[in-house]
Order: sequence, then structure tokens, then C-alpha cells
Amino acid sequence: MKELFSNIKGDAFGGITAGIVALPLALAFGVSSGLGPSAGIYGAIFISFFAALFGGTNTQISGPTAPMTAVSMVVIASLIATNNGSVEKALPAILTVFLLAGILQIAFGAIGLGKYIRYIPYPVVSGFMTAIGVIILVTQILPAIGYYPKEDTNFVNKFESQVEEVVTTRSLINTKNNKNGKSLNIEDYKTSIDHTVALSDVIRNDEAKTLAGKEASGVIGALKVLPRAIKQINWLELLLALATILIIYGFKRVTTKIPSTLVALLVMTAIALAFNLDYIAIPEIPGGLPEFKAEIFSGFSLRSVTPYIFTALTLALLGSIDSLLTSVVADNMTKTKHKPNKELLGQGIGNSIAALFGGIPGAGATIRTVVNIKSGGKTKLSGMIAGVLLFIILLVLSPLASKIPAAVLAGILITVGIGVIDYKGLKAIPSLPKDIKIGPLKLSSEVLIMMVVLILSSVWDLVYAVGIGLVLASLLFMKKIGDITAKQSIIKPLNEKPWDDEFDMPSNLKEEVVIKHIEGPLFFGSTASFQQLAKQIPSTSKTVVIRMEKLTYMDQSGLYAMEDVLFDLKKQDINILMTGVLDQPRLLMERIDIIPDLVSENQIYQNFDTCLEWIKTNIKDNYK
Repeated sequence: MKELFSNIKGDAFGGITAGIVALPLALAFGVSSGLGPSAGIYGAIFISFFAALFGGTNTQISGPTAPMTAVSMVVIASLIATNNGSVEKALPAILTVFLLAGILQIAFGAIGLGKYIRYIPYPVVSGFMTAIGVIILVTQILPAIGYYPKEDTNFVNKFESQVEEVVTTRSLINTKNNKNGKSLNIEDYKTSIDHTVALSDVIRNDEAKTLAGKEASGVIGALKVLPRAIKQINWLELLLALATILIIYGFKRVTTKIPSTLVALLVMTAIALAFNLDYIAIPEIPGGLPEFKAEIFSGFSLRSVTPYIFTALTLALLGSIDSLLTSVVADNMTKTKHKPNKELLGQGIGNSIAALFGGIPGAGATIRTVVNIKSGGKTKLSGMIAGVLLFIILLVLSPLASKIPAAVLAGILITVGIGVIDYKGLKAIPSLPKDIKIGPLKLSSEVLIMMVVLILSSVWDLVYAVGIGLVLASLLFMKKIGDITAKQSIIKPLNEKPWDDEFDMPSNLKEEVVIKHIEGPLFFGSTASFQQLAKQIPSTSKTVVIRMEKLTYMDQSGLYAMEDVLFDLKKQDINILMTGVLDQPRLLMERIDIIPDLVSENQIYQNFDTCLEWIKTNIKDNYK
């Protein structure tokens, strides 16, 4: 507690500055998520305060970030679409996903997963971050030029022909027979309710708008409607967005002490209000205290949350990676050491509480953290102050904030998208070694992973793209390590050169006793040559000595290859001797009873000299 108040002045200035930087971003991320600006600022308040209070990085400022918002946007859009286009109906499920993500982060911290997050391959992170930038840039083009698909009457009318089918299908799924609890068939449905009422003009129009919004969502959807949008450019909205972008980049050249995003937000909003411009404003931000969303727990059951676990897991992993990367940046700036598992606990608590009050999830935010440190923040108090400042702004200035032009926030997000792209990874593409061959093409494995994640994230699904990227990275890594280790693993034919301690072997026993050397690991990449051993044994040989002094590691593939070889040798009535068996291979062989079922303890020798004594003693007939 004493440490918490050891730098009050610096923490106050750092927290206030970081909170001011966070405000426009929180509003912008809230709007782009689909839940509105209030969800963004609620997330910023609770995550900033509680992640700082319970986290493991003293100077970290947390809140909604571009990667977390991009994934949240996909979750929100898909759940709204499955709930008849109603945000209100979808909200419990949406917040359940966010709550689960927070709980999973708490679990990660509790089981000590924080130290392993750093092993996520860089190409996966790079491809994902660049995809986030692409998604933000493309999807914000439409609001930046003042085009909203749901407000385009001609575009919406195209979907009215699909409305009857959609409404009927949904009603069949949701309508249950009161007598037997089974779904009604289509004829029963049409006769059980007034079909004309079901497809009233209001419902028809709402459904058509939902379908129009879905058609224009995401990168592909935005690109599809872009030609149509260009023909209907709202020049005022475009000028507001462009002016916002110019101020953000231009003001940085004047000074970096005042956040340029805040300057752009204030200046452009003031101009719009002062000149009474006919602009499109962001959705209204409700004043007063955030409301506890008790509807999350209505009908809550394991079955109801199961479909969302994988999505929540992706959010939790992304938030953890994002936060711990920012923690490393903070460590480098402050010459301190963060506590990764404690940081995950704090992030999880912050995201869980934010979800309970309708906020979008977030993570450690690099820019806000850097601003905090440069402004004097040194302890957890700075992050808590940032959250409190945003809370005060919510209570006092929410009516004024509701008048911010939507195009201004779109302009802010475009600069965020540009900044999120991993230019370092993209610049490195030409110089990375081409280490894999696909047909006639030679490619870099890192570039392949990066591009797969980038393309799939941009045009398909962020969640699955990351999963596929991780699997692909793991497979390529295993192949690469396998190739490297196979070169170090020496399993030669039987006519190999004797080791120094084998020169005392009587020459007249060499036909009857075969010596097999294993050097290096016996693993999936080197088992093929070893499995040929039984076939290579001459018919005159009745004893095989397997020398394992240099067998440093054996994996499961190597273990079963060893078992197969020993079985084959046993079938040929060949006596098996082993020398120098190290602890790790011995433990594996004991676990599946190779020792003692196939090779007894008295057939295992500490070194070759003792084994040679047994050979000389027990193969007397041939020894002179």
C-alpha cells in the first residue's frame, strides 16, 4: 500500500494523460465493435482500473485495443445475425463470451500459463496484427465516406425477397408445439399465426436491414459494396474524416506531449458544432452509472455457453499476448520486471467486470502505457487514475460526447489501423531464407505462416485463422527441428567403424556378435533407418549389442521403433544386449515393459567392457 502512494504526483499526471489518450480510442472502438460508444468507454473504465489494481505490471494502462476490438467485432456481428438482427437479444450471449474470456485469463494466471505465452510464434502474431490493420482500414472506409448499408434504401430493398424465407425459417426453429414440445412444420406454422402480421412492413424492413448489414460486413462485404458507396459519397463526412487524419499526423510534428487523437477529436467536433454542420453523430451515450447486466445469468448453463468457449479462448489468448507484449515494452522503459501470471489475473478480472457492465474486452495498450511512463507514471495508481478519469468524463460529459461526428471516429480508427500493421515483419519478407519447397516453389516457412494467417484473418475468420496458423507453425517447426536433429542422429549400417573400446573384441566372434551404435536422439525423424536393423542381421549372428551411451533422447516414435526392432530380433531367436542406457530412454522402456519383458536387467550393462566380459564368458565355443 505504501508503494502505491509513493509517486502520487507523477502517477496522477501519467494517469490523467493516459486517460485523455484513451478517451477517443475507447469511443471509436466501441462504435466499431457494434455495441456503441458506451461499450467502449465502459470497457476502458473497468479494465483500466481493475487490471492496474490486480495486475503484475505497475505502469500498464489497459483498455480496448485494436486486436481485441477486431475479434469482438466478429463475435458481436455473428451473434447479432443469429438473433434476428437484434442487439438487445444478442447482448446476453455477447457478454457471456466476454465474461468467459475474462474467466479464462484468470485461469491462465492461476495455473502459471503466463510464462508460456511468449512462445506464440512471431509469424502468427505478425500476420494477425497486419490482418487487424487491414480489417480496420477497409471496414472504416464506409463510415469515413458517410455510407451506411442499412440506410441505403435501394440496397436494403434487394433483400426484401429473402425476408419471408428468413422469418419463416427462424419462426420454425423458435416456435414450439405446446403439446409435445416439437418444432412445428411449415404448414402448421402458417396456419397457427397470422402470417400477414409476422411479415408486417416494420418486420420486413428490419429483417431486410439486417441482411443488408450482414452482406456489407467484414473486409469482403465492405469491398463488395464499395463501388456502390463511392457513387453515394457524403462529401461532408469524407472531409471530416480526412481532416481528422491530417490533424492526427500533422499535430505530432508540432508536439507529442498532447495526444494528437484528442486534439483531432476536440477540434473537429467543435467545428462541426460551431458551424451547425449536418453531420452524422455517433450513437447516444447513456448518462449516469453503468448498469449491471444481470441478463447474462438468465438461463445460464454449461450447455448455453459451450458454443462460445472456443471464441472466448481466442479472445483470452489474444488479450494475454497483447498485454504481456506491452508489459515487456514497459519493462524495457522502466528497467523493471513484470509478473506475467499476476498480469493475466488482473487482465482477467478487468475483462470479467467490464463484461458484467456491458463493456467490450481489452488488454494492455502499448501507446497508452508509453504515454503514462513518459508522463511520470510509476505505480499501479496511474492506471487506476486513468480509469477514474474516464468514469468522471462519462458522468459529466456524456451528453456532449454523444455529439461527436461518426466520421471523426472513423478517421481516428483509420490511423489506428495504419499503426497496427506490422511493417517490420512485412519488410523482412524478402530477406527471410526460403527453407521449404511446395511443388516448384521455394518459400520461407515464416512468410508462409504469416501470409496464411493474414489472408484467412482478413477474408474469413480471425479465430480459426489464428488456430490454423498455430497448427501450421507447429508442424513446420517439428519438421525443421526433425531435419536438424536427424543430421545429428547417426544411425549407420552395420559395417560402421568400431568405437575405441571395441578393438579388444575377438576377431572370431565378430561374425556371431553384431554391434549396433546409436548416436544422438532416436525420434520420429530418425526411426526409419533404425527399423531396418533386424533385416540387416546376418544369418550367422546370434547376438546383437545395442550401444546406447550416446542415445541422448528418445521420443514416443523412437520408443515404439525400438520395441518393433526388439520384437523382430526376438522372433529370430537373437540374443539382445544393451550398454550404457541413459535415464530418459530407460524410463520410457520401463514404462511399456520393454524392460524387462524384451530385455531383462541382466542383459543391460553399464559399459561395453563388462558386456564384453559376458560375451567372452558365455560364447565359449567360439573363443580361443
